Amino acid sequence: MPQTETPGTEVSPRTRLRWWTEVPLILLVYCCYTAGRLIARTDVSGAVDHGLAILRFEKALHLNAEHPLNRLFTREPWLGVPADFWYASLHYVVTPAVMVWLFRSRKDIYRAARTWLWTSTFIGLIGFTLLPTCPPRLLSAGHGFVDTMAEYSSYGWWGAEASAPRGMGGMTNQYAAMPSLHVGWALWCGVMLWRYGGTRLTKAAAVAYPLLTAIVVMGTANHYFLDAAAGAAVMGAGLLLAPYVTRGVDRLRARLVPGTSVVTAGSQDTEAPIVSGGCQTSPGERIPRQRKPRLGSGAEPDAAPSDAGDGAPAAAR
Repeated sequence: MPQTETPGTEVSPRTRLRWWTEVPLILLVYCCYTAGRLIARTDVSGAVDHGLAILRFEKALHLNAEHPLNRLFTREPWLGVPADFWYASLHYVVTPAVMVWLFRSRKDIYRAARTWLWTSTFIGLIGFTLLPTCPPRLLSAGHGFVDTMAEYSSYGWWGAEASAPRGMGGMTNQYAAMPSLHVGWALWCGVMLWRYGGTRLTKAAAVAYPLLTAIVVMGTANHYFLDAAAGAAVMGAGLLLAPYVTRGVDRLRARLVPGTSVVTAGSQDTEAPIVSGGCQTSPGERIPRQRKPRLGSGAEPDAAPSDAGDGAPAAAR
């Protein structure tokens, strides 16, 4: 029996994933991400205004968790230093590691997961462009924040300007704080580990990693609470849009690559229903070339259709 498709869905040939095509693609997306952050640079005063507006809004709603966490991380180096290492490095390590794990062990869902991550990242770039935001650590000292990255820069490879390596702070956009893709990517990793990890340890990591990342980005004064919430919202939007992105890519591939096609199930509505390969029914038939017998007023219920011929009325007694 042929498979029936939901109207409006597309059928495309399954493409075999290769690591030597995936790695350049991932590097290309990361380069676009980095370039987008640099292009999004704007005047400092506008970014500061946005940051202060977020801070005032949080205080009005009693959501200001950044100050107590930042004071804790500043007062306790045994918390602040690991938090800075966490912020500066883990999103570069954990996210690719989860992608490699999915590629090797769960290829059936890898493409959908990858598309979700990329779609959300590009939505985040739109946020950086439309709403440049000064992070708490770059506000004036009167607002009560301490830049822990600068405070503990002697412990790590990062400089006082940003989490980038020393001397490379000018190559990053320090006002790309809204949304927090640190939190967004960590949430993506958590969902993948929770759904496809088979042990209690992986499920515990699935919960702990995004939660601790949200605490770290606020405690190091790199993001506001609303930045973290926006990072989660961006991942939700990317999850909703990812199927449409996948279908659009499939259609584009069908146009550019010979031998591939995209079939829309809704286009088959005008054709006769398929019963078996190459065999179609006529109107009123249940199976090919056999009509449903119609009983006349004097016809016997058990009369075979062959007694009077195909489609002819039954003989009366």
